[in-house]
Amino acid sequence: MAKLIYVTNVSIDGYIEDEKGVFAWLPPDDEVFTFTTDLLRSAGTFLYGRRLYESMAVWETDASLAARSDLMAEFANVWQAADKIVYSTTLTTAATARTSVERRFDPAAVRRLKATAGSDITIGGADLAAQAIRAGLVDECQLIVWPTTVGGGKPGLPTGVRTDYEFLGERRFRNGVVLLRYRPLAD
Repeated sequence: MAKLIYVTNVSIDGYIEDEKGVFAWLPPDDEVFTFTTDLLRSAGTFLYGRRLYESMAVWETDASLAARSDLMAEFANVWQAADKIVYSTTLTTAATARTSVERRFDPAAVRRLKATAGSDITIGGADLAAQAIRAGLVDECQLIVWPTTVGGGKPGLPTGVRTDYEFLGERRFRNGVVLLRYRPLAD
C-alpha cells in the first residue's frame, strides 16, 4: 500500500503563507531544492488544492523556468512525470498533462488510490491536507521548516484537530532549514 505524505514548507511559527497569501519568504536554496526534487521523485501522484496546483503548473506551462538551470530542469521533469489530481469546485479543466480535476475530496477514493498505487502519493495545500488528516489518511507529515516567522496567515496544520505524532527523523540544511518527519499515531 502506498503512503500518503503531506509535504509542506512552513515558517517556524507554523504558517505556509503570511496574512497576504505570500509564501516566498526566503531566497531559494540549491540544497533544499535538490532535496525537494528527490522527495517528489519518489511519488507517483500529487494531490493538490486548486491554489497550489495553479502555482505549481508553471513547471509545465512555462518552459523558461526549466531553462534557468539544470536543477530547475530536473524539478520540471519530476513534476511533469507524476500524475496530478486537483480538488477544486471552480477549476473546470487542467492546464497540464497527466492531471485530473475532482470537484470534492472523497476519502474513500483516496483510500482506493493508496491501495492500488505503485508508489507513494504526496498531498499539498493546507486545506486539502487538513481534510486528509481529519479523515485519517495521512501516513506521514514532512514539514520543511524555514527560519523565519510571519506572525499569522494560513497554518500548515489543521486547527481544531488533535493528532499525536511519532517523530521519524530530521535533516538539517546549511541555510538553517530543517526537515521534520512525523507519523500520525493511530487513535
